[in-house]
Amino acid sequence: QVQLVESGGGLMQAGGSLRLSCAASGGTFSSYAMGWFRQVPGKDREFVAAISWSGGHTFYADSVKGRFTISRDNSKNTVYLQMNRLKPEDTAVYYCALDLHSQYGTEDRYQYDYWGQGTQVAVSS
Repeated sequence: QVQLVESGGGLMQAGGSLRLSCAASGGTFSSYAMGWFRQVPGKDREFVAAISWSGGHTFYADSVKGRFTISRDNSKNTVYLQMNRLKPEDTAVYYCALDLHSQYGTEDRYQYDYWGQGTQVAVSS
């Protein structure tokens, strides 16, 4: 049974940093892309960042480009999201996801096969 577990969320002041982690278990993940998404109440889940199977290819939503960095450690089956220069509009529940269809990832949330339970990030002004 594939399981993704996020951690690292919390409350932070604007301008601060947080690092989210997503630990995967129940399968082999090093061959597949992974992504981070976020969602606020009443809105669709939106793409944040994705990373290829090797970590050599990453891409980001325009809203986080230059502030967030996605990375992965395949030896630990873990993907990270380093969030710097946080803004109040980054407040959301953050989800990691596994894409079994692609080695390079996508912005399309419907292409992802497994999701974590989410971790709350709140940024105060």
